[in-house]
Amino acid sequence: MLKTRVASALIAVIILIAVVCSGQIILGISVFLVSILAMHEYFKSLENAGYKPVRAVGYVACASILLLCCERVSKILCLEQLVSLEALIFAVFIMIVVLFSFIIFLHGKYNIVDISLTFFGVFYITFLLSFIVLIRNLNNGFFFVWLIFIGAFSTDTFAYFSGRFFGKHKLMPAISPKKTVEGSIGGVIGCALTTMLYGLYLNKSGSIDFIPYYHFLLIGVLCGIISQMGDWAASAIKRYVKVKDFGNIMPGHGGALDRFDSILFTAPAVYFYLSWII
Repeated sequence: MLKTRVASALIAVIILIAVVCSGQIILGISVFLVSILAMHEYFKSLENAGYKPVRAVGYVACASILLLCCERVSKILCLEQLVSLEALIFAVFIMIVVLFSFIIFLHGKYNIVDISLTFFGVFYITFLLSFIVLIRNLNNGFFFVWLIFIGAFSTDTFAYFSGRFFGKHKLMPAISPKKTVEGSIGGVIGCALTTMLYGLYLNKSGSIDFIPYYHFLLIGVLCGIISQMGDWAASAIKRYVKVKDFGNIMPGHGGALDRFDSILFTAPAVYFYLSWII
């Protein structure tokens, strides 16, 4: 099981490096495809529990990521207004109207719970994943976007091995029986150290303007905490809908949503720290 998990992780890392190094457009398209797959897994788990999410609305909402994937493309095609704050607010309004249309005109098939779960899925998956693209669009975004993956994956790795070798005290058995206090602490410490090392590389290599090292330490601690919350949130959903994994696209890891659950929370945290504090 461990060998399968490690092999899948290595393949995923190679694909990730290739995608991020391919530029903004390829990254945006890849995030869009991941959002479609994750949305499919989310809807499938809801249907497993007897709900009827409005799949079409969820999939169409994922297309918003494509509008963010490259600011230059938006300018070339004169689409700047499509990604404005007003346009996004209008899109949310339209989505609400469309969703309510389903329980107005198809009230025998859909109910308020179905459209509420659909609406939640759009923000839980599409909205949170879009921050990967937003960070890539920042100045030095190529270097900063790695903070998301370093933060999420290092936390997951250190938490896994810390819990495996030192875990004794259960953290939240009702949601995730295998999680331990020792594993959680190890994840935060490991993430902080890994992020600090990455910050050391960025500053020493001159890849970015100098950023005080304590910022990388704080980002590491923040990611170490928030990424685990993303993992626990996904576990709570799976516990409620009674599925072990959202999918099986990655042997040993589950589906796309299982692999990206911590990234969903980490990406916005990194974006706001970079935008508001640094």
